[in-house]
Amino acid sequence: MRLKTFILSVSTATIIGGCGSGQTSQETVTYPVIKVEKSDAVIAERYSSTIEGRQSVEIYPQVSGTISRLCVKEGQNVRKGQTMFVIDQVPYQAALRTAVANVQAAKAQVETARLENESKQALFEENVISEYDLSQSRNALAIAEAGLEQAKAQEINARNDLSYTELKSPVDGVVGTLPYRAGALVGPSIPQPLTTVADIGQMYVYFSMTENQIRGLIRQYGSPDEVIERMPEIELTLNDGSVYEEKGRIETISGIINPQTGTASVRCVFPNPKRILFSGGVGNVVLNRQEKEVIVIPQSVTYEIQDKIFVYKVVDGVVVASEIKVENLNDGKEYIVRDGLSVGETLISEGVALLKDGTPVKVEYSNKQ
Repeated sequence: MRLKTFILSVSTATIIGGCGSGQTSQETVTYPVIKVEKSDAVIAERYSSTIEGRQSVEIYPQVSGTISRLCVKEGQNVRKGQTMFVIDQVPYQAALRTAVANVQAAKAQVETARLENESKQALFEENVISEYDLSQSRNALAIAEAGLEQAKAQEINARNDLSYTELKSPVDGVVGTLPYRAGALVGPSIPQPLTTVADIGQMYVYFSMTENQIRGLIRQYGSPDEVIERMPEIELTLNDGSVYEEKGRIETISGIINPQTGTASVRCVFPNPKRILFSGGVGNVVLNRQEKEVIVIPQSVTYEIQDKIFVYKVVDGVVVASEIKVENLNDGKEYIVRDGLSVGETLISEGVALLKDGTPVKVEYSNKQ
């Protein structure tokens, strides 16, 4: 606030004396006043927001079986690749051994077919057998080789199925609820995931802005990319009213306006080293917008009647009630005046509740600033 404060003497008429006496006296009451000036102001704009983990992954099994080991606890921090669940491996180990044996048998069949084909080739060159016999041996070798490839594919599937019995965390994060315990029968079609791993080292905070609000930012900074690059850090007020200690920044501004709401989505990123923010939480994002050369007055110089804001101006020796249009600075202390005041006007700054419209005043400015 850059308003100059002065002292104003207000003269009011008081009736004195007994019955029939018409004598009056002037009582001088001193009120402070301010001169209206322009200054720069910072407007704190608040937007309802939702909080989500940077990445949240639901864990489902890819094979069926009973859970033989539960390796994590709810709320535990896990690293990418850390084993979380182990499904009974016995049937899958047996299936892998069978698949490996089938590969070995298929390799033997290929070798036998190759020897047979080489023998038939030599006999054909000596005109001992016909070309038909030679073609049969070649086909038998091709069938054996195909069988080997099929056995190898089955071995790969068996190894994959065995590896799927160990469910590992796909990301660094925090383990969610664990609805299934050791001994539970699970499979790919279970109704809810084994758990959820949420990466909450950094949190996404989403809020919406109107097209006009976004255009205001673009006018101030130059372009959407410059808004993201140059805009000051952002505050976050949590659901309990406390201010989050870490600052965030805008990461993306959606280029699509929702035709139903007339708003676009904005995503911020906030660090969460102490895990104070929770995925699924809510809060209020606070954006500070600077206004240059505007009239700012204390809320204490105003009074309200039927949702309208008034001030007392000193005009030609009397107090005049004047309606003004204001914008709240969200600090509970000041207003930006959009209409109703001009630079240089004098306002009563204290005791407005004791004054009435039309009260005569005598201005006596002191040297107090």
